[in-house]
Amino acid sequence: MAKDPVRVLVTGAAGQIGYALVPMIARGVMLGPDQPVILHMLDIPPAAEALNGVKMELVDAAFPLLKGVVATTDAVEACTGVSVAIMVGGFPRKEGMERKDVMSKNVSIYKSQASALEKHAASNCKVLVVANPANTNALILKEFAPSIPEKNITCLTRLDHNRALGQISERLSVQVSDVKNVIIWGNHSSTQYPDVNHATVKTPTGEKPVRELVADDAWLNAEFIATVQQRGAAIIKARKLSSALSAASSACDHIRDWVLGTPEGSWVSMGVYSDGSYNVPAGLIYSFPVTCKNGEWSIVQGLSIDEFSRKKLDLTAEELTEEKALAYSCLS
Repeated sequence: MAKDPVRVLVTGAAGQIGYALVPMIARGVMLGPDQPVILHMLDIPPAAEALNGVKMELVDAAFPLLKGVVATTDAVEACTGVSVAIMVGGFPRKEGMERKDVMSKNVSIYKSQASALEKHAASNCKVLVVANPANTNALILKEFAPSIPEKNITCLTRLDHNRALGQISERLSVQVSDVKNVIIWGNHSSTQYPDVNHATVKTPTGEKPVRELVADDAWLNAEFIATVQQRGAAIIKARKLSSALSAASSACDHIRDWVLGTPEGSWVSMGVYSDGSYNVPAGLIYSFPVTCKNGEWSIVQGLSIDEFSRKKLDLTAEELTEEKALAYSCLS
């Protein structure tokens, strides 16, 4: 039996990430090769013409799984009936802007989009926030869409997770698919903590710990962490534009694993609503290692956290607590 199409929303769809993301969704990269989709694309009125151009290209690509395209500048039309929402649109920080300025712009964007989702999306809509500050934007969205279950509101740290896998695979000259169980803890910012203490590599003689194979703690505890933390800035420096194809690809990974499940024995990183696990303050959207099954994520429990890691987990939690306070101050 053919499956019913799933309505997928992409906000900021005329931008760089949106342009890389929509063909991936239409090709089945996100929800699977047998899942038809109807794409809902939202952007701001000044981008309406560009958005229409993206719609024309989607038609021209003749994707067999794409059963319809809604391209609009109206949030209500964009949110109506969607089961998956990928929130790429946001207000980017510009030169000379204070953090609070960016935060207040994003608070107002996420407040209005949250209420449109709240009223018009499918009741079990899964939301992924990509636009920065992603963790805190997701928290604002949760605040203004109270009927969407808190477990259905997440933010993207899979890009950082994939960056960490890539760095280890390059360092060890192994296939990236043979590296697993790195963790990104905390904020999608330069305080995030890429942790390899539980990561392994598949070798001809079985799985081996990454630390043992790299055999260079100085590199793993300093340069590796800094490279992953600063990778976005390095790409802007090289491309003169921010990461787009890697962000789009990891957004697909995030939703695909969430909906279809993670492979047995491996976990991924997702920014999710903290329940106090690992002594992270409850009520933050914080990146944890998770496994997914039957469309639900669960935080991997019982991992040992050494003293070095504890400090890093606490540091990024402190930043998120400050960001949350700043965001809430913009609400009043």
